[in-house]
Amino acid sequence: MAFKGKVVDSKTVLIHLLLCLVIFYSLYYMIGSVCFGAFKLDHFDGMIPFDFKTEPAESNSKYLVNLLSMELTYFCSGLLFAAVVRRWVWDYAVTVTLLHVLLTSLVMLEFPMVWQWWLALGSGLFLMICNGQLIAYFTCQSDQSYPFTSY
Repeated sequence: MAFKGKVVDSKTVLIHLLLCLVIFYSLYYMIGSVCFGAFKLDHFDGMIPFDFKTEPAESNSKYLVNLLSMELTYFCSGLLFAAVVRRWVWDYAVTVTLLHVLLTSLVMLEFPMVWQWWLALGSGLFLMICNGQLIAYFTCQSDQSYPFTSY
């Protein structure tokens, strides 16, 4: 059972990765600003994608906004990644998440050690992969070069 897919050059992969990063952070800020408005918080800070230091508590509105923004961003990103890359959504999702952890560490000047943040990140990544791969699978069923339909 050999793989019969096309090999993609590095330039295309980098362009797709850049597009996925732009989609991810654009969505994060858009969803974050809507959540800030919905929760009627007093000021919107630009650190929302990188903030893991907010005290995790049910009564903390800023924490709930950060959590909701992260999960909705990951959910929606998977759907849009499928439109950009059409296949291998899981690969781009994992890569964007690893780059997000790296950027978060650089911006906050500290490695995230809060287990609630890692749990939210992991569940968001799972949502992104599942949604994106399902959309890619159903939209690429007629494409013979799609790896899951060529067996």
